[in-house]
Amino acid sequence: MCILKVGVFTRKLRPNLSVFLCVMPSHFVQTVAYSWFQVGVVLSTGINSAYALGYAGTIMVPLGWTGGVIGLVLSTLISLYASTLMAKIHEYGGKRHIRYRDLAGFMYGRTAYIIVWACQYANLFLINIGFIILGGQALKAFYVLFEDDHRMKLAYFIAIAGLACVLFAIAVPTMSSLRIWLVISSVFSLIYLTVAFVLALRDGINAPPRDYSIPGSKINRFFTTVGAAANLVFVFNTGMIPEIQATVRAPVVDNMLKALYFQFSLGSVPVHAVTYVGYWAYGSSSSSYLLNNVSGPVWVKALANITAFLQAIIALHIFACPTYEYLDTKYEIKGSAIAIRNLAFRALVRGGYLALTTFLSALLPFLGDFMSLTGAISTFPLTFILPNHMYIIAMKKKLSSLQKSWHLLNVVFFSVVASAALVAAFRLIAVDSKNYHTFADL
Repeated sequence: MCILKVGVFTRKLRPNLSVFLCVMPSHFVQTVAYSWFQVGVVLSTGINSAYALGYAGTIMVPLGWTGGVIGLVLSTLISLYASTLMAKIHEYGGKRHIRYRDLAGFMYGRTAYIIVWACQYANLFLINIGFIILGGQALKAFYVLFEDDHRMKLAYFIAIAGLACVLFAIAVPTMSSLRIWLVISSVFSLIYLTVAFVLALRDGINAPPRDYSIPGSKINRFFTTVGAAANLVFVFNTGMIPEIQATVRAPVVDNMLKALYFQFSLGSVPVHAVTYVGYWAYGSSSSSYLLNNVSGPVWVKALANITAFLQAIIALHIFACPTYEYLDTKYEIKGSAIAIRNLAFRALVRGGYLALTTFLSALLPFLGDFMSLTGAISTFPLTFILPNHMYIIAMKKKLSSLQKSWHLLNVVFFSVVASAALVAAFRLIAVDSKNYHTFADL
């Protein structure tokens, strides 16, 4: 998920201008310029969020060694390819397009602008549901290290995670207020990924032969495979390339391409390593939260779980900020962040948003299913379908008939896969809801 750290780019803006690029006014002129290396590092930290702890269970288990490894490698390459297409048309029509929906509106009209806007916000909302589930899983894993009495259910920990997110949302009013928290988030990521990798590697070395067979009946395997395909594209969720590119130092196209090459090469090594080692160590019993599988010193596992919990809170706030700041702007919330009116507004509005998110997370705490749903609804359209079609429009005079046919084939293929993934995601949620019931204690 490569957009996790976009907010770091706003840190030098004045407080009243430090609005996340997703909700930036179209007339705003981006004055902050970062090197390709800075952007590449920030993008790389995004794909190594707490979600990386789930891919062994949500990708490798339903696909197996062959499908999982080939699929994740292909997802890396295809996501890179689609992202470079978007980067190359950043200045289409002789102007910079600092938001995805602005570019869509410029090319297709007002309806496309609204559709892309809706897809982006749906993407953010579904990602936030996943972060609250991850936060609840991490907190529960921390708790059972010391008190495994089965009285505290996952839904309770999800509720606690939601409350923590509300408090953080009230305390941190804007993206510019995050500053040091972004650095802390990166440190947290390094801790839990290192612990997960080392402990899983040790377990794998000492464990007897594992079962790597793909579980489920024939029909279930079909739907879980399609759902896992959506999970594959979710890993590199690149639905905001224009917003990120708006922060890159000139020449913006060349430097953005360098940042993407860095992200999808060195930057993707940790997520690949943790995913493969986790599946190698635990086989088909790999959890959607890898730290549930590992064994080792209690204090080490406790540290990894608590850092994953805290990182999920910070990450959720980043993804929720476009919604928060859109509402702040709509209702003209200005002045001191600690003014009574502003505090009350954040508590009521942000608290309400997170209450809904937390309720849905606890109601259906199936992380892999929500990853599939996110991939089908927003990642496929924003990352694969639109970039190919936009590239045809932008480069139509420079493309040969064969090249145009190639991009059209991609549009059709990924549209079909997205439709199938959407059906599979809803079926997976329905099946899991029936098997585990609502508010399941997974």
